[in-house]
Amino acid sequence: MTTATATTTATATAIPEAERGEVSQLKVIHSEWIKLRSLRSTLFTLLAAVVAMIGLGYLFSYFTADRWSHLPADERLNFDPTLTSLRGFFLAQLAVGVLGVLVVSGEYATGMIRASLSAVPRRLPVLWAKALVFGAVTWVLMTIAALIAFLIGQAVLSGHHLGTSLGSPGVLRAVLGAGLYLTVLGLIGVALGALIRNTAGGIATLFGVLLVLPVLAEALPSSWFNAINKYLPSTAGQGLIRVHQAAHTLSPWSGFAVFCLYAVITLAGAAVALKRRDA
Repeated sequence: MTTATATTTATATAIPEAERGEVSQLKVIHSEWIKLRSLRSTLFTLLAAVVAMIGLGYLFSYFTADRWSHLPADERLNFDPTLTSLRGFFLAQLAVGVLGVLVVSGEYATGMIRASLSAVPRRLPVLWAKALVFGAVTWVLMTIAALIAFLIGQAVLSGHHLGTSLGSPGVLRAVLGAGLYLTVLGLIGVALGALIRNTAGGIATLFGVLLVLPVLAEALPSSWFNAINKYLPSTAGQGLIRVHQAAHTLSPWSGFAVFCLYAVITLAGAAVALKRRDA
């Protein structure tokens, strides 16, 4: 060992590990926050989700109130003013899900993932940081958007004496549930992005399970459909957004627990794949 090398090694040893820039989970989270907010796609996609949530909520409320006297009796009997003002979550989930996949798959496409994993050799802190940052941002924005959509929608519906309030049974749970549902959906997107490592494949898998699978299930005999449908991710998760429980479905919080279980399993699979595969 040369004198210079020995001096460098001794100096490095003498410096406390914290001062040498130890990679902590907090630092990885901060890094992922910088990456997330610096991408234009993040801003535009989340903005699209917010606009869809609020804009469609207003439109559905307006047209429902405008056509109320012409609606069939069964539609008026089953009318849910809360769900009507939150209908925008159907489109918002597309934006949130796509962005969740892109948070990870985008780095694989550009090769940036190699730099991220080189800086954090243990790898898993990167996945947890991505999930935490994206989940927190999604929850805050989508909860605010759901609340605004509800208030605007009820203002429209109340003009025709069709509205409700946050104090009514199940309403506050439904409004907050919209933000929770979209957050967990986004986390499933993040997990699929890490698991499949391909944007098109991740998006196709996510919306195949959420949107196509329930349609295919409808082709089953009714007894099979009623037994299976309530455990499908979309049915289980969206029950939280409904004030009145639909027939042959789980209770709102039980269904949401099942939906969260899907997210946990997908994230666990992504963690295993991230540890075992090369970048």
